[in-house]
Amino acid sequence: MPKLFGTDGVRGVTNKDMSPELALGIGLAFGTWLKKSNKKRKVLVGSDTRTSRDMIKFAFCSGLLSTGCDVIDQGVLPSPALQYSIKHLKADAGAIITASHNPPSFNGIKLVEPTGIEMVSRDLEEIEAIYFKKCFAFAGWDEVGKISRWEGGTRVYIDAIKSRVDLEAIRKAKPKVVVDCANGAGAVCAPYLLQELGCEVVSLNAQPDGLFPCHEPEPLKENLKELINQVRTQGGTAIGVAHDGDADRAIFITEDGSYLYGDKTLALVAAHEIKKNKGGLFVTAVSSSTCVEDVVKKNGGEVLYTPIGSPVVAHEMLRQKAVFGGEENGGLIFPELQYCRDGAMAMARILEIMAKSGKSLKELAAEVPTYSLTKTKVHCPQEKKEKTKQRFISEMKKEGVPIQTIDGAKVQLKDGWVLVRPSGTEPIFRIFSEAKDPETSRKLSQKYKS
Repeated sequence: MPKLFGTDGVRGVTNKDMSPELALGIGLAFGTWLKKSNKKRKVLVGSDTRTSRDMIKFAFCSGLLSTGCDVIDQGVLPSPALQYSIKHLKADAGAIITASHNPPSFNGIKLVEPTGIEMVSRDLEEIEAIYFKKCFAFAGWDEVGKISRWEGGTRVYIDAIKSRVDLEAIRKAKPKVVVDCANGAGAVCAPYLLQELGCEVVSLNAQPDGLFPCHEPEPLKENLKELINQVRTQGGTAIGVAHDGDADRAIFITEDGSYLYGDKTLALVAAHEIKKNKGGLFVTAVSSSTCVEDVVKKNGGEVLYTPIGSPVVAHEMLRQKAVFGGEENGGLIFPELQYCRDGAMAMARILEIMAKSGKSLKELAAEVPTYSLTKTKVHCPQEKKEKTKQRFISEMKKEGVPIQTIDGAKVQLKDGWVLVRPSGTEPIFRIFSEAKDPETSRKLSQKYKS
């Protein structure tokens, strides 16, 4: 059977891969799946700022309504705000119309459980089967669903974040923050949250605009030149924060204008959370940097690795009652609030750590060990992926190299590690290599690429 969902839902170019017909079909399949118990279902739906949001959203909602599900339209809001709203309103499920960090021509759909966690493979496979078999459960004419609108999600979300940090400490510190909303969903949340935290705020690209005229909604260093320059003009008194398109991630800029990679932020906050809880379990994907494991173990915690994908990490955190978790791309998960990546909560927690420690972000980042990561890819036809992976694993075992097969194959070497992982959506293998210095990291990458 063809595959519909990837690690972050369904995504594609608008009116090509991601069409209204596809959105309608997914809505029908999701509604049919939700109605298995014959109970009336309530589904929250929201979006980021993409120009195609209404087209995709209402096509998707039409599918839900036709199966008898009621829909609450939340408009534009950050993904984690919608995920929090699901629990707040005791909804049965949710859906986010977003393509996250992808270019403006893309859009997508992420399906969410009642827990607020994005759905994972088992449930998605059932929904895929309904979609491809087209065995939809249409409601009778007098049982179709109703659609209503509720725009209180961002307000409830902001209040929830404020209740989980030390407001007094942050307000006393009076931090200065330059925030780049990337014209995305963060524009309706981040500047307002920062103001209520008592920050002096400089907002960039804070007008919702699905064309993303400032830069693509991926907070890579090359996309954040304006933010970095603005931080530097503050003379060492401000930090920078950048969101992706749906604001479930946050990337930070230190007071001197240095770009802080996501693994550093993850490690920095992990150290704080493990200390605060006097130990505990930290969960992250197998692709995360060694620096995270270093600081977790140093502070008395344990590390559990999972396959790549924030929903997988989140589900494992819930099962294992982990104190913290996340990914190396700036996606931090705070179980005290909810089990999903949360850009605004990450922003508030970093400000709290700075305020209570009396240290600058640059000083805190310097406490995290530095490693160098290289990412590359190599072409491999879909039908040859499994055989290629098994051959690689067999060769590594013959060499006596320690190997993990949680997701792909990760080999531990004396001078670093290499992860070889088949892509779930492209005819390629992704190769991650990490070492203490860039040259060794690149050499490892080239060695295992060949």
